[in-house]
Amino acid sequence: ERGWRGGALGLLLLLLGAACLIPRSAQVRRLARCPATCSCTKESIICVGSSWVPRIVPGDISSLSLVNGTFSEIKDRMFSHLPSLQLLLLNSNSFTIIRDDAFAGLFHLEYLFIEGNKIETISRNAFRGLRDLTHLDLRGNKFECDCKAKWLYLWLKMTNSTVSDVLCIGPPEYQEKKLNDVTSFDYECTTTGIQRDFMNAFLFKHPFPDFVVHQTLPYQSVSVDTFNSKNDVYVAIAQPSMENCMVLEWDHIEMNFRSYDNITGQSIVGCKAILIDDQVFVVVAQLFGGSHIYKYDESWTKFVKFQDIEVSRISKPNDIELFQIDDETFFVIADSSKAGLSTVYKWNSKGFYSYQSLHEWFRDTDAEFVDIDGKSHLILSSRSQVPIILQWNKSSKKFVPHGDIPNMEDVLAVKSFRMQNTLYLSLTRFIGDSRVMRWNSKQFVEIQALPSRGAMTLQPFSFKDNHYLALGSDYTFSQIYQWDKEKQLFKKFKEIYVQAPRSFTAVSTDRRDFFFASSFKGKTKIFEHIIVDLSL
Repeated sequence: ERGWRGGALGLLLLLLGAACLIPRSAQVRRLARCPATCSCTKESIICVGSSWVPRIVPGDISSLSLVNGTFSEIKDRMFSHLPSLQLLLLNSNSFTIIRDDAFAGLFHLEYLFIEGNKIETISRNAFRGLRDLTHLDLRGNKFECDCKAKWLYLWLKMTNSTVSDVLCIGPPEYQEKKLNDVTSFDYECTTTGIQRDFMNAFLFKHPFPDFVVHQTLPYQSVSVDTFNSKNDVYVAIAQPSMENCMVLEWDHIEMNFRSYDNITGQSIVGCKAILIDDQVFVVVAQLFGGSHIYKYDESWTKFVKFQDIEVSRISKPNDIELFQIDDETFFVIADSSKAGLSTVYKWNSKGFYSYQSLHEWFRDTDAEFVDIDGKSHLILSSRSQVPIILQWNKSSKKFVPHGDIPNMEDVLAVKSFRMQNTLYLSLTRFIGDSRVMRWNSKQFVEIQALPSRGAMTLQPFSFKDNHYLALGSDYTFSQIYQWDKEKQLFKKFKEIYVQAPRSFTAVSTDRRDFFFASSFKGKTKIFEHIIVDLSL
């Protein structure tokens, strides 16, 4: 407790001291209309005795402290006009209620101090949306540890944030005890949705899965590919803004992903690894300067340029898909330019050469290789038409038109996956509803529609017996759906916040499961899939 007290007090004094060292005239120049009860700098605001939250402030304020305030409640989205906040300190104020979504919009908040207030009620969704929170201090607030506090009890069990001790003021048998130590909640207390799942898991000792942030990479990206080589696990990350294809290696000692090599280029949008015998290649797709293939050189212990891909065919690459037919290795690049050609390339023991141009003028956004009833197919997605299906002809050894997926216009990508030997497709749409379809031995039929608001990817992945769909969003939280075996549908499982997600990629190593979430506008995040066992 002393550590929390000293840390919060020291932080407040540091902020006050920093504010006092800056002349008032300089502060006013930096931040117009600083309230009379506040001290303001370029990045922080400290208010004492205020009856409101400062409104007219720059959007890049990273620290806000409200002390001895007279406002009676923390309303929903009360701080949403300060999206860059990383620290929020609410100490010795008069508010008694924290409403649902009180901190909504604070996607970057890491430190939240709520000390010595007069809190009577914290709504069960008060902390919703605080995805980057690492420290929460509730010291000096006491709670009735009855059914109304059960949600907080469960939340404390599940959160990855470091939280100070929460003390009970009642019932009498729990007075001055820690909420975490309450073990005899009445099971009849009402819970709903995932809260009921958590309670059941706790009471009946049933483990359940979850996703937690394992590692954050300080750069933007648009695609991630993974490959194994010599018993090690690697990932290749396309970074167009940094003009890199960053190769990471799993560190078996530090238990994280570390930098291994860096392939430079111009506006790299895709890095696809190809393993042939003991050779490792990476196809690097670029928007400018042509696309290239790199090969790992043992003597140099790095990737070196191996081959160019002709510019006349590939103008605006959007996706790379690797596949094998009759033990021969191919890859296809989907080209989204009007003048480009989606093209299949084949390995001929010396290099990769263009094998087949698929079609012109359709501006393909994605290519997916899929085995349908033992036959090889390619599904091409395009904003100009419904997804088309090409089938491999064994006589001509070429792909030929075979059909399409009707009534599915404006599909950005199609991904295939199997559950219990049944073939499914996920179809991504930016606006409208993304779809899940199932093969019924004759055609693909829709089984579920998922609301999409700015979705660029709907990625299926599985860890052991848990099957998921990750639906990205440019406008709100991304959703992870989990397959419900009883209902034979995907149900909402968890929200994650990733700025402008462009891909989700599953990676497993050392008996641990991860998925990479690339971000076009923010940091790339690595989530770990864990199994929570509250019986331990």
